[in-house]
Amino acid sequence: MSKPSHRGQEALRQRRLEVRRAQQQLREQEKAQGLVASPKVVIPNSTSPLKTVKQEWEVRAAATAEQVRIFRDQLPTLLKNLSEIKDPRRDPENVDHKLTVLLIYGILTFVFHRTSRRHANRTLTHAQFVENLKRLFPELESIPHHDTLYRLLRDMDVNAIESAHVDLIRRLIRNKKFYRYLIANCYPIAIDGSQKLVRDTQWCEETLQREIKKGEDTADQHYIYVLEANLAFRNGMTIPLMSEFLSYPDGNVADAKQDCELKAFHRLAKRLKAEFSHLPIIIFLDGLYPNGPVLELLRKMNWDAMIVLQDRSLPSVWEEVNGLRNLQKGNELFRQWNRRHQHFWWVNDIDYAYGDNNRLHQKVHVVVCEESWQVVDRESAKVVTKTSKHVWISCKPLHKDNVHERCNLGARHRWSGSEISFLVEKRQGYQYEHLFAYQWNAMKGYHYLMRLGHMINVLAQYSSRLKDIVRTQGVRGFIEFVVDTITAPWPNPLTLMERLAAPFQLQLR
Repeated sequence: MSKPSHRGQEALRQRRLEVRRAQQQLREQEKAQGLVASPKVVIPNSTSPLKTVKQEWEVRAAATAEQVRIFRDQLPTLLKNLSEIKDPRRDPENVDHKLTVLLIYGILTFVFHRTSRRHANRTLTHAQFVENLKRLFPELESIPHHDTLYRLLRDMDVNAIESAHVDLIRRLIRNKKFYRYLIANCYPIAIDGSQKLVRDTQWCEETLQREIKKGEDTADQHYIYVLEANLAFRNGMTIPLMSEFLSYPDGNVADAKQDCELKAFHRLAKRLKAEFSHLPIIIFLDGLYPNGPVLELLRKMNWDAMIVLQDRSLPSVWEEVNGLRNLQKGNELFRQWNRRHQHFWWVNDIDYAYGDNNRLHQKVHVVVCEESWQVVDRESAKVVTKTSKHVWISCKPLHKDNVHERCNLGARHRWSGSEISFLVEKRQGYQYEHLFAYQWNAMKGYHYLMRLGHMINVLAQYSSRLKDIVRTQGVRGFIEFVVDTITAPWPNPLTLMERLAAPFQLQLR
């Protein structure tokens, strides 16, 4: 492949310069119009600001102590719940590692972004690391081999791990840690499904199955699919909450019908209601869910909800929307948000009939967001206008005072939060798609430990005391910074231990 000529390189540089100038002019025009984008956190491209060893040690000690204190703040509740789990080993009294030690070690594996069991065995058992880790977590009397944790997860009730996770969330809610970030005075829960793993061979009977094309032939493919529930707050903080695994036996085996996301949603909804029976909740769902049974379930649970409505979904509802729009005068709002011109219009009190002979009815409300924004075309350096449309079904009536919060801060923000959560767990340190165990029960156990570790790191990421270092190093850089600190010899262990002993209260930004 030949290199571009000098003339071609010069033309490319000139076009890039024109694009940058056009972008700068567009930003100045938008700023004059009051169109301001949400601030983006970008890791600075600079050398380290820590110029002396003493200064670096002080920052490392502060960051490590704060990360550990956030974990240790959750530890009493976590240890209490984990200690109540039945140990499946024959003689729990005569084992090298207690059940709680193994599970705490498993959580730390994901807190420290270890990519596999072998990676954890190789990096978490160095003598210096073990010595420092024991200082930070005296509960870890010894560091086990990951095969020992695997055997425990294989035989224990791993659902109890998620129950301990949910109890931590309940404690944080009870202490009003998330009260400032609610949406419509409700706790926002985003529910979405994701493929966890795919293989060409069936390695256990619980995996789902589909047929794919391979050239002119077809082949069976086996995969794991999980429905995830996350708390998705208005400040961007997304906290793992619950997981519902789809499995072949949960479908209709007699009719050879597999489990599906809608069936899993009904199971997950019942579990959420059992755990948070009196909590005000708003559910955010994608375009798979607008149907009568789901709406009926949401009403029965006494939950608010915003559900994506696609153009071809619920034609009878769309007919009512188009017919009633001109009759409900004043149901519109023009506003500017995140560099976009938005036009909201909505129709309340639509009667949606479904079921046999349309004998069942649900009252729904529909809101449409039509928006436009300007960007610079990278080829021509000209400003072009782009448009998009978003539609949701709302379980509560819409009005001018709540449409921005429900749509922009809730339903729209929910999707970015959900996508970011999946991106983080799949690509940024948590190995969502890695199979830590070829055994169904142990695989689920590692998944629950991963979600717990992710929750701990989210609390650290949004801690007011760690905001500066997370902003300068990024989340993954911060975790690496802490791991490197624990791995290295400490010049002054007493300083770090004094920080750990100081009074602590979790404060989120």
